[in-house]
Amino acid sequence: MTVRPRVGITMRLELETDRFYLGRDYSEAVEAMGCTPVHIALIPNEDYISAVAADLDGILLPGSDSDVDPNLFGEAPHPKLGRVVPEKDVVDRLVLDAAEARNLPVLAICFGMQALNVHRGGSLIQDIGSEVKEPIKHEQGIPRGRNSHSIRVEKGLLSGFLPEKTLECRVNSHHHQALRNIGANLKATAWAPDGIVECIEDTRPERHVLGVQWHPELSWKSDDLSAAIFRWFADRCRETQRAKASSAHQA
Repeated sequence: MTVRPRVGITMRLELETDRFYLGRDYSEAVEAMGCTPVHIALIPNEDYISAVAADLDGILLPGSDSDVDPNLFGEAPHPKLGRVVPEKDVVDRLVLDAAEARNLPVLAICFGMQALNVHRGGSLIQDIGSEVKEPIKHEQGIPRGRNSHSIRVEKGLLSGFLPEKTLECRVNSHHHQALRNIGANLKATAWAPDGIVECIEDTRPERHVLGVQWHPELSWKSDDLSAAIFRWFADRCRETQRAKASSAHQA
């Protein structure tokens, strides 16, 4: 029987009930693409994260109902900063450290993309509505999977998922923060009409890291771009799994 690649997905922490949790869409999308989702508890212990990451073939950083702590990019909290969950910030950073050390493919979604950017030394717009001139609506509400605004795509990894010569598409939108300064070894490759960065990619050819500001896990069943993102990620995880198996066999 074929062994499926294992994809680590960091969870969330509900402060009111002290429970770890995660929306089902992320795991269902990963499983549908032939991988095994592995939920990573928000236990901010480097030994724990290292032990979990040792058996993983990829990392998915999901969205969150919290905001990245602005102290991590050297700013005071904006009046409209949302809830900050220290355990979420620490664990996501430890997981990204582990992914970097092991050269694991990374798919970072919404909050996950913001966490990735800050981990690389970048910064965030803490509140789009009050900090961006003439912003479009980025918190669309229900129905959550509806593609609500367009994005302009630069040639790169993401554009390869679109029909030939197509450099514009529509995506869903559920966020009030966004990328400001782009972190190390990352480049922006898609933007909303108001200039908000919608996608980042790793600039190093040997690294497979993609961040998107929208939620492909909500629309992969009906949206070709969303499905293509998860297929790409699953394929990179399978490559990592095969490379690990080959290395172990040669040892």
